[in-house]
Amino acid sequence: MAAPECADEIFLEGPRSRFAEFFTLLRVMRDFLRGFRTLHFVGPCVTVFGSARIQRDDPHYELARKMGAAIARLGFTVMTGGGPGIMEAANCGAKEGGGRSVGCTIELPSEQPANAYLDRCVRLHYFFVRKTLLVKYSYAFVVMPGGAGTLDELFEALTLIQTAKIKNFPIVIMGTDYWKELIDFMNKMAQRRMIAEADLSLIYATDSVDAAIAHIRTHAIEPFGLKSRRRGTRRHFPWLGERGLC
Repeated sequence: MAAPECADEIFLEGPRSRFAEFFTLLRVMRDFLRGFRTLHFVGPCVTVFGSARIQRDDPHYELARKMGAAIARLGFTVMTGGGPGIMEAANCGAKEGGGRSVGCTIELPSEQPANAYLDRCVRLHYFFVRKTLLVKYSYAFVVMPGGAGTLDELFEALTLIQTAKIKNFPIVIMGTDYWKELIDFMNKMAQRRMIAEADLSLIYATDSVDAAIAHIRTHAIEPFGLKSRRRGTRRHFPWLGERGLC
C-alpha cells in the first residue's frame, strides 16, 4: 500500500493495471465520501485561499484574521485549506468572531499540520478532491496573497464561474499591492480578447474588510436568499454519517 501523500503522484504517473486503476477509483470515492460526511451540514461557507508560508507578523496575516472574523459575523462558516499561514489566520478570525471554522487539509510529503482553530477538519489524499470540496460548499471566495497553489485555486473558481459550471459567486482579491501585476495582466488579456471584458467584473479587488463584506453581502447573500442560522438548529438524518456543527 502506497503512502497517502503519494496518492496524486501514483494516480498521475500514467496507465497502470486495470485492477490498480479500479482501486484508485475506490480511494478517490473514499476521499469524496469523507468530505461529504464532514462538510455537508457545516455551511453556507466562504472559502479563503492564501499562502501557508505567511508568518504571524505579516500584515496580510492580520488582514486575513480580520476578514475571517467579519465573514463569521456575516453568518458564514469560514472554510480554508486548514493549514498554517493565511489559512490559520482566517480560521482564527472566525473563532474570534464567534463563528464556525472548517478546513480541508491534504496529505503532503512535507507534513503540513492542521491549524488549531478548526471546528471540523477533513484530511484528504487527492488535490483535485480537495479543490472540489473547497468550491462545492462556498458562496464566495476570498483570495489572499499566495503562491502557485493559490493561483490554481483562484483560476479554478474563476473558470468555473466563467463557464457557468457554478453560480456567479463573488471572488474578492485582497492584498492589492501583491496582486497588482496579476490584475494588470488580466486587463491585458481582456484587451487582447483572450477573455471577455465582462469577465473582469467577476473579480473584486480591495484591501478594505468593510468593502469586501459589503460586496459578499450584495453578491452572495441577497441573490441567493441566504439566512444566518444558529449552531445546532438544523435537524437531519445522517445517511452518510454526516454531522452538523454543534
